[in-house]
Amino acid sequence: MNLVNKQQDKYGPLLTPKEIVSELERYIIGQDDAKKSVAIALRNRWRRQMVSGPIRDEILPANILMIGPTGVGKTEISRRLAALAGAPFVKVEASKFTEVGYVGRDVESMIRDLVDVAIGQVREENEKKVRKIAEERTEERILELITPKRPVREDEEEETRTERTERIRRKLEKQLKNGQLEDRIVEVETPENIIPTVEIFSPMGMEEMGLNISEMFGEMLPKRTKTRQLKVSEARKIILSQEMDNLIDNEKVIELALARAQEAGIVFIDEIDKIVAGSGQSASPDVSREGVQRDMLPIIEGCNIATKYGMIRTDHILFIAAGAFHGSSPSDLVPELQGRLPIRVELDSLTAEDFKRILVEPENSLIKQYRALLSTDGIELVFTDGSIDEIASVAFEVNSQTENIGARRLHTVMSTLLEDIMFEAPGAGTRNIRITKATVKNALKDIISNEDLTKYIL
Repeated sequence: MNLVNKQQDKYGPLLTPKEIVSELERYIIGQDDAKKSVAIALRNRWRRQMVSGPIRDEILPANILMIGPTGVGKTEISRRLAALAGAPFVKVEASKFTEVGYVGRDVESMIRDLVDVAIGQVREENEKKVRKIAEERTEERILELITPKRPVREDEEEETRTERTERIRRKLEKQLKNGQLEDRIVEVETPENIIPTVEIFSPMGMEEMGLNISEMFGEMLPKRTKTRQLKVSEARKIILSQEMDNLIDNEKVIELALARAQEAGIVFIDEIDKIVAGSGQSASPDVSREGVQRDMLPIIEGCNIATKYGMIRTDHILFIAAGAFHGSSPSDLVPELQGRLPIRVELDSLTAEDFKRILVEPENSLIKQYRALLSTDGIELVFTDGSIDEIASVAFEVNSQTENIGARRLHTVMSTLLEDIMFEAPGAGTRNIRITKATVKNALKDIISNEDLTKYIL
């Protein structure tokens, strides 16, 4: 499906839930329930935008809780969903947050990270729009720098002088376009940052607000520049950046980014089960897990968060939480937080057949990746159907007998299988290498036969 031809809304292509699932299936095998839930959540965002009247602000996103072992696609589903939506996306680990009053990351930092991503996203889009004009201006400035300033002769007529200057300029312009002047040295004016170093002891969370004291001093001190001598190839990058800054309205970028983060932002909270004290667990000396949950509550529910770009409301940000919940249950979350994650999706553990499909079907499958890597050394890898079956079988067996790390196990198995080939590849010359079932068994015999498989755990 060609997304470029799809009708666009404010933030990305308009896709039906079925089309969203179809796009996700290009990269993620199985987990149909999870794909369906996130597809509906994404489509509901567009539906809300189409609603008119006061009720529009009352329609809140249905946040999602994904439950399943590691390596089954929880993070990948969320990341691909954000890419489809053209939405700001951040992934955070719940275990890195601390309760208010303790040293560490406070939960509001996830929203500030989201705003930073949105700023970068909107700025990148604006840079693409103005790049052509900025490049033209850059070439003009470089041409001015390399055009020699000849002294004015009193006996020379102005018309003759202008004609001579234009002739030299045209010649230099042609050489510049042909790349003949890339090593010529030119002088470029660049900002000189003379900002005092200040050490500040700030209240809890101030470091996360991104309040840059250097920027504050920079605004108060007079602007100074310095002249640098650079090659044309290096000067072009600096001048292009300056020209794009001149063409982009930073205030507009911030305004659009804040709106995008509020209306289309997606926050993926991984390892949420790590801040749950499961039933029967003894009291932990660590920072209160329940306290972190309660700090998350107002953010997921909807509140104002201060960022260095301005205030942002979190009411319509989509939160997707995920956890394995091995030693605990979603019901061990504080009741209020459970209510803020109403859609629950259980992801299945991967079977040997799933592993087989993961190896070959996705557009970024491991087999395609390794074939692309070795092709750079002139080696063409050919995998037989039997070899793929055997690789999937070994990955499933190792997961069953040791820690289940899902599809990540395939990385271990593939790297072990191809270790000698990749080591010998440079300088081996152009050749074809056929990977058969027997090849796989021979390369992975230690994994298959050894009962102590801990050395192969990632």
